[in-house]
Amino acid sequence: MLGRAFLVLGSFTSERPRLSQSELSRRTRLPLPTVHRLCRQLVANGALERVDDGHYEIGVRLWELGALAPRAHGLRQVALPYLEDLYEATRENVQLVVREDLEALYIERLSARGAVTVVGRAGGRLPLHASSGGLVLLAFGGKDLLDEVLAAGLERFTPSTITTEHRLRSTLDDIRRTGWVTCREHLNIGTLAVAAPVSRSTGEVVAAVSVVVPAEKDPAPLIPAVRAAARGISRGVA
Repeated sequence: MLGRAFLVLGSFTSERPRLSQSELSRRTRLPLPTVHRLCRQLVANGALERVDDGHYEIGVRLWELGALAPRAHGLRQVALPYLEDLYEATRENVQLVVREDLEALYIERLSARGAVTVVGRAGGRLPLHASSGGLVLLAFGGKDLLDEVLAAGLERFTPSTITTEHRLRSTLDDIRRTGWVTCREHLNIGTLAVAAPVSRSTGEVVAAVSVVVPAEKDPAPLIPAVRAAARGISRGVA
């Protein structure tokens, strides 16, 4: 029962945040009566909410539970003052990401009105090879992780996306050497991203901080600011 409930919950995406029972049945390949029963139970427990037109969307109770996840909750608490300082200095998109399997999971994002539009959002996921924070996490993730990413394929999002093994390995070498990365239009046209690693005292990289600005901006002034924020968070990470 629990596995089927997660199939239903996993059907919702940022592109399709509202689904009918018929759509859930198609996406999960579960019989419609089963989906009907699961939806009723999930609504009763606050995991789903039923809207006026009969469709369903993720319930607030799931957000409350997700906010308690130790890895995200503790890291966000430590990081927020530094992210806010970086945001005040740049007035652009400031993001904190961790790795979840082969993706970069955005656990916090601060953004000003009028800031450049970005793909990432808090709670959203992006490929490791195509995002600045993801590349930082991949650079320090070890050989096995890199092999898995290469085996899965390097999807192209823009003409500037890294899509070859040679270029990816070279970029990761540069990140390990310098401690930062810049990505101009790797994920979406018109943006420039700068990212740096957050690490424990043992040297283990647990997250990445990034800032995303218009592509025409000079990254040089952003690099020390992003690295300073990452170092500050690192000092507070257990």
